[in-house]
Amino acid sequence: MNRFSLAVSRGIARVTEAALGPYQTAVIRIGFSATWLLFLLRELPHRHELYGPDGPWSWGLAEQLIGTNKAFTTLMWSDGRIWFELVYALAILTSALLLLGWRTRTMSVLFMVGVLSLQNRSVFMGDGGDNVLHLMSIYLVFTRCAQVWSLDARRASRARDARERGERVRDLTGPALWGVLGVALLAATLAGRMDGDDLLIPVLLWTVWAAQALWWLVGRRAKSGEPRILLDVVANIVHNGALLVIMAEACLIYATAGWYKIQGSRWQDGTAVYYPLHLEYFSPWPALADLLSASGTMVMLVTYGTVLVQVAFPFTLFNRRVKNVLLALMITEHAVIAVVLGLPFFSLAMIAADAVFLPMSFLRRLGGRSARARDRLLRRRGGRTPVPEQPAPESSQATHVGFGA
Repeated sequence: MNRFSLAVSRGIARVTEAALGPYQTAVIRIGFSATWLLFLLRELPHRHELYGPDGPWSWGLAEQLIGTNKAFTTLMWSDGRIWFELVYALAILTSALLLLGWRTRTMSVLFMVGVLSLQNRSVFMGDGGDNVLHLMSIYLVFTRCAQVWSLDARRASRARDARERGERVRDLTGPALWGVLGVALLAATLAGRMDGDDLLIPVLLWTVWAAQALWWLVGRRAKSGEPRILLDVVANIVHNGALLVIMAEACLIYATAGWYKIQGSRWQDGTAVYYPLHLEYFSPWPALADLLSASGTMVMLVTYGTVLVQVAFPFTLFNRRVKNVLLALMITEHAVIAVVLGLPFFSLAMIAADAVFLPMSFLRRLGGRSARARDRLLRRRGGRTPVPEQPAPESSQATHVGFGA
């Protein structure tokens, strides 16, 4: 009983004392924001046909569907072209800022609003990658994904250094941003723009807005450190819970995909991979597709291997070496799909979801090498040497200083 109690207490301490997986959540943030940003930029000339007033899924059809499923989308607040252009531009801007990790808490919420607004406006324009992005944009709101590899992390590091030098640090941008978004949220609520929506997203928006105010007030007005520690513990629990959900979601995607494949006759006889390689819609490089499908043995191995990896992956999470091998195989598979089948954004979304299982040591080495390469490039150009990136904080009390973190 004592051993069990000790194990439980250690588990509780681990979950509450720190936001786990700082590098993994940073990669997820960068991966999904980059995927959505690149997609929006590529489809910029076609935005009106995809999600706007010139699309085959008209305003009337979208209004009927949303009246039934109560999906959240700001594009249904107005059918004007100017409003659509504004929402699309804000989706691009928030994706770029989330990628950089600037005011990440706020940008993650606005990123979610942009994703839901566009995808729920035209529900038949997406694929499996868009579904993953749809879910992950909601999960990201609950994570502390700016602990490393972000402008927020650099700002927090500089603020700590300034406090150690006895300087007073004030954040004016965060409260101003909070105030502007609060006015916009209040105006949308009073105007009845959220009345027809599912309550989940409006309640989430107000909750995050209120939590930001509470965080600021405690940081400025609390006479002792206990209230801030309590908020840190709550934030860590929410983060770790969201991280667990992201991992479970990725496992569920692969498990269901693998088990459904097992039931298909083409997957059972080992020929399933052959057919998409010869569909015109999925053949940007016909010569390459012909080369890959020329060998029946290769097609069979890839077909069976795909099913085996997807079904087996959730069961290998407790064996680090086997998990890393299968993870490398899945990432390679998605990279091949991006090139051979012409599905880059689907592959990027899946690779970003896979990143939650990447080893911490690998991500640290990757970050270190990237930082050294950046420093060498800046020195060659005669620029200033940047501030070294701070490691992920060990204590939860050191994370997310200020607004929007």
